[in-house]
Amino acid sequence: MSSNAPRRPVRDLRFFLTVPHACSYLPDKEATTLFLDPQESPVPGVYDSLSLLGFRRSGRHLYRPHCEGCNACRSVRIPVNGFKPNRTQRKVWQRNTDITVRAMPAHFDPGHYALYADYIRLRHADGDMYPPSRDQYRTFLTLQEPYAHLMELRLEDELVAVAAFDQLEHGLSAIYTFFKVDDALEKRSLGTYAILQLIALCESRQLPHLYLGYWIEECRKMRYKQAFSPIEVLDGRHWRPLIR
Repeated sequence: MSSNAPRRPVRDLRFFLTVPHACSYLPDKEATTLFLDPQESPVPGVYDSLSLLGFRRSGRHLYRPHCEGCNACRSVRIPVNGFKPNRTQRKVWQRNTDITVRAMPAHFDPGHYALYADYIRLRHADGDMYPPSRDQYRTFLTLQEPYAHLMELRLEDELVAVAAFDQLEHGLSAIYTFFKVDDALEKRSLGTYAILQLIALCESRQLPHLYLGYWIEECRKMRYKQAFSPIEVLDGRHWRPLIR
């Protein structure tokens, strides 16, 4: 994503805080979210600048955690040129050479939604996206903007996974991945494979980073992110190698 329009300084933008609400990741914790004024569309330039400061996109909203007394949510990204797949990741890549991959604009597709609905019902029935609905899916993952994309993964023409991602000036931002929940597909590790494909897409488009959103060391569901190495974490306004 690129734009020749002049950038609007971040200091000129308006932001709001949500009221405290239950944290989606850590039990017995409250969360507060800082978000860009909804009247401000996440346009190129603004989006690029805010993503460097740890903001993420959900639908038309740009946000980041802003919790009093807690900084457990840390923005992480993979520096593509330095990425070295580990033994497990190399095996995942080899297991999925029969899968076809195609990127497209982030428009609504009934087949994508059916896969998403099954994924939420089977994997995240205890989460805040349950029960799934078409309106929820459209609001979350479909957006008619030039930077918003979906990546389809098909096995013998059957849709098995979809990865939503955005193209920024300085990388790709992985928004959300969902896949077919099936014991026969478990060894393929489709979530990991989708990230490996996004890394490959960064390389082909000569983009330096893949942004993976937030990482919480104490959250089991986020531990897969630390398997990608090297990985960088946002420390204030600076990105530094994550040392564990």
